[in-house]
Amino acid sequence: MEVTGRIIQVLPEVGGISKAGNEWKKQEYVLETHDQYPRKICFQIFGADRIAQAAIQPGEELTVSFDIDSREYQGRWFTSINAWKVERPIASAPAGMAPGNPPVGSAPAAPSVPDFGPANPTDDLPF
Repeated sequence: MEVTGRIIQVLPEVGGISKAGNEWKKQEYVLETHDQYPRKICFQIFGADRIAQAAIQPGEELTVSFDIDSREYQGRWFTSINAWKVERPIASAPAGMAPGNPPVGSAPAAPSVPDFGPANPTDDLPF
């Protein structure tokens, strides 16, 4: 799943030692969506290296890809939203430009995914 919004809160990093004796760390963040009725979503990143790599700051606009996992403990259910990818949006267009409308006289934008289709549609062999 994926959601886009602004980080409104960075919660303190939490860590400990597992039963196997391994150190672990996680950090939670609160993201507010830009929907008509904004939602607040608290997600977590698990692992010191991933926390450092994401380097999320309050006020940032992000697109977060995540998995939702629920588990039962003593008759109660707990749900975790675990982020596995964090993307920052591409630099915004200059003021006064409508999104999706390139300036007059500019070349069309290149597609984000290259097209590796065959040059000759009847010959689809790679050699």
